[in-house]
Amino acid sequence: MNTKLWGTAAAAVLLAAMAGCHKTQATQSYEAVPVERRNLVVSASASGAIEPVLTVDVKSKASGEIIGMNVQTGDDVKEDQLLASIDPRIPRNNLAQSQANLQVAQAQLNNAKAQLARSDTLFKAQAITQTEYDGAKLDYANANAAVIRAQSDLENSRDRMNDTKLRAPLAGTIIAKNVELGTVISSPTTDVGGGTVLFKMANLDTVQIRALVDETDIGKVQPGLLTTITVDAYPNRPFEGSVLKIEPQATVQQNVTMFNVLVRIPNPNHLLKPGMNTEVEIHVGRRDNALAIPNAALRTQRDVASAAQVLGLDPNDVQQQLAAARQQQTPTNRDSASLGGGTARRDTTAKRDSTAAAGGNTMTTPDGRTIQLPPGVTEAVVRSAYQKRMSGQELTPAEQNAMAAMRQMMMRAGGGGGGTGGGGFRRTTGEQSSYIVFTLKNGKPTPVQIRTGLTDLDYIEVLSGLTEQDTVLVLPSASLLNAQRDMQQRMRNVTGGGLPGVQQQPTTTQPRPQTTPTRP
Repeated sequence: MNTKLWGTAAAAVLLAAMAGCHKTQATQSYEAVPVERRNLVVSASASGAIEPVLTVDVKSKASGEIIGMNVQTGDDVKEDQLLASIDPRIPRNNLAQSQANLQVAQAQLNNAKAQLARSDTLFKAQAITQTEYDGAKLDYANANAAVIRAQSDLENSRDRMNDTKLRAPLAGTIIAKNVELGTVISSPTTDVGGGTVLFKMANLDTVQIRALVDETDIGKVQPGLLTTITVDAYPNRPFEGSVLKIEPQATVQQNVTMFNVLVRIPNPNHLLKPGMNTEVEIHVGRRDNALAIPNAALRTQRDVASAAQVLGLDPNDVQQQLAAARQQQTPTNRDSASLGGGTARRDTTAKRDSTAAAGGNTMTTPDGRTIQLPPGVTEAVVRSAYQKRMSGQELTPAEQNAMAAMRQMMMRAGGGGGGTGGGGFRRTTGEQSSYIVFTLKNGKPTPVQIRTGLTDLDYIEVLSGLTEQDTVLVLPSASLLNAQRDMQQRMRNVTGGGLPGVQQQPTTTQPRPQTTPTRP
């Protein structure tokens, strides 16, 4: 193929592809999303490990060699179930000796009782002295005490014999076994070191987590809040729990202040094991069946102009539509306040009169709020400065001072103006905010002022301004749009100055000059 024809064809193909790409970007500048109802949950994230609510160290009161092991680690046992057996020879011998001692004591008691009866008869007949009679009574008392001591020793021997059969102190799970057959253990009743721990038991029907919650979220956490727990062992199976309490002492880890939050989790199937690492989501806010839209559809006064340009709308017309909508809502609010009686109207009038008497004036913000202007600042100056800032123009010194005074007043009022800037939004658990969205009305994008509530960072609750029959427009971010515009401009510059990689061919063929070879 001729080089000229090839270069022309390549340029045509590339230009067609670029035109098709530009057309696709233009047609996909926004996405229409219907307004629908959703369940919104706002969570405070934390981490922790599974631990039992109650852990018991099982020890034996009997000392000796273990001759029987009836359970292993992980076994579920009932209360009073046999766990292990200890060599009973010494306790059995002690029991036999105690029984023999009791028999001797009882015989001595019978003998002392008979001797006391004879001494009583002789003493009445004045055959023995008072001292001899008192000695007979003392012998009887000693024999009676010996019987009681023998009975007590016998009971203790029986208990020590029973202690050779180690039984479960409560119903639970064997989570650790520290001994094996043939191990010689010591009793905590005789060993000053505390004795040998044979098993560790825990009731895993209910487990808990000490979750570390950042101090920025701890103010929203309260006892009784529902939680969702996920573990690596069951990534697709969340577990439900509730907050039991918040420990008052903070924990500092890597210069981050956190608080321990105790979360209880029902665990009937014992799927959650002690030591499992968990991710905890504490539901600090929840809305069921709430009217919601994507957060990406929200616009503030700061970026509504750029959004209007993306949609092919005049930013001034959009501002006028929003202002007209706010003016239509103001009489309605005034009328609705007057329906409840003249008190609200009189209070509003008195407040306005007192403000005027103090030398101040007010203005309506873009989100529909009425605020008081700083002394010496007029509404015209503020609106002019706002329009210039939206269009990127330089502010005069007077306008700069007015905007600085406005910022200081709003910060003193407690909230810094409540703006989020750049189309962002605050993570809130229910506080109301005002935003702008674009909806399709009669097939044309139209700005609408809305009131919002709870957000889960993906969707946000709509309190007023939209219905389920509406559709909102999700636009790309301003930075993405600027990058696309820059890329398109660079491509236009490239196509205007020549395509890289395609050699430009002259439109006319110049005759090659003929040279006459010279002879040497």
